Amino acid sequence: MSSSISREFHFGSLLRFALPTIVMMIFMSLYTIVDGFFVAHFLGTAALSSINIVWPLLNVVVAVAIMLSAGGSAIVARKMGEGNLPEARRDFTLIALAALCAGIVIAAFGFVFLEPIIRFFGAEGALLPFCRDYLGTLILFAPINILQMFFQFFFITAGRPHIGLALTVGSGVVNAVLDYILIVPAGLGIRGAALATAAGFTVPAVFGLIYFLSKRNELHFTRPKMDRHVLVQACFNGSSEMVVNLSNGVTTLLFNLILLRLAGADGVAAITIIMYVQFLFLGLFQGFSDGIAPVVSYNYGSRNTAQLRRIFKIAIGFLGVSSIVLVGLAELAHVPLISIFAPAGSAAHVLARSGFVLYAINFVFAGFNIFCSALFTALGNGRVSAIISFLRTFVFLVSGLLLLPYLAGVTGVWLAVPIAELLTLFFSAAFFLWGRREYRYA
Repeated sequence: MSSSISREFHFGSLLRFALPTIVMMIFMSLYTIVDGFFVAHFLGTAALSSINIVWPLLNVVVAVAIMLSAGGSAIVARKMGEGNLPEARRDFTLIALAALCAGIVIAAFGFVFLEPIIRFFGAEGALLPFCRDYLGTLILFAPINILQMFFQFFFITAGRPHIGLALTVGSGVVNAVLDYILIVPAGLGIRGAALATAAGFTVPAVFGLIYFLSKRNELHFTRPKMDRHVLVQACFNGSSEMVVNLSNGVTTLLFNLILLRLAGADGVAAITIIMYVQFLFLGLFQGFSDGIAPVVSYNYGSRNTAQLRRIFKIAIGFLGVSSIVLVGLAELAHVPLISIFAPAGSAAHVLARSGFVLYAINFVFAGFNIFCSALFTALGNGRVSAIISFLRTFVFLVSGLLLLPYLAGVTGVWLAVPIAELLTLFFSAAFFLWGRREYRYA
């Protein structure tokens, strides 16, 4: 059976291949917005703020999942490109088992140390019970969360990105419907929101198990072979994606602590709203980069230099145009999007509206940075990918958050992200130019 990632790609066909992943990422952001809508409107902005307060630990779950998924996908796709299907299947199965075990460990840790964790994150007063109920429920589903993200990546590697899209749509519908049912008629409050999110995880996790257990599919589970080198390589290749999400946890904590000090609970609500809206826009860049990554890995493995060069010309053109378009859309659409979570005129709405105008500048630079990190992961160079991600999401952003609020107050908080993305762009460009000689993609 010939995998669709092995065919020849041109502009239209590459975009069509990446489109399901792009739509999937945007749709995931949309149902996150729906989630926030129900919480904000039926439980209040304090409940919405509490989700953001506990998000750093949930970022750990996402970080582990994406590390093994992105890093493992690069290994498996490269071996498929080399024509070594039996080994690709063994590695896929081994990495899937490692992902499941990691989820079980995280769930156990979060359950045992729940109270000290939420207090460390800054939960107190009215926010404390919301944080306890939400995180205490959702962390138990960490193994399912990790598996569903793992399978979403490997549907792309298997040349079936449309399946991932369909499952994401189904997951979003389940989440949205249960959000209303469990929060409003059932009266479960924020615990109901967590259960609805977990039910959404379960849809792609269960279907993924069914799909990859079938021997009729080119990529499927087989008897695994313990290979520490493969696990280490998967973790190393995916370390940049892990760094992004771990750093997001740290920076979310900093955002929350700084804004609690400068603007109180309304400040935390404002950054929560801005991050929800940002997920929607950055989904385009992340979806495109993740969508073409297995194609890059496959053609690098098969030494198809001509195809690699064509792919990168298309990618640079797409990112350049879409970056400009997204900034324009962000400026036009941010007010109605913010109004989904907070009524016009409220303190949280005013803060989020003024902050997003500055925050959205980062979309000019973020697309290229996201693509460069995904590119080097796909090429098996986890070191360069991790450096880009570490600079982007930790070094420059944390430095900005520690310095800029003292110089410009709340305005400095909003400017920290675009400045971090701009500074990272110089390093991304330097690595991209270096990579041309090493990998001959341009």
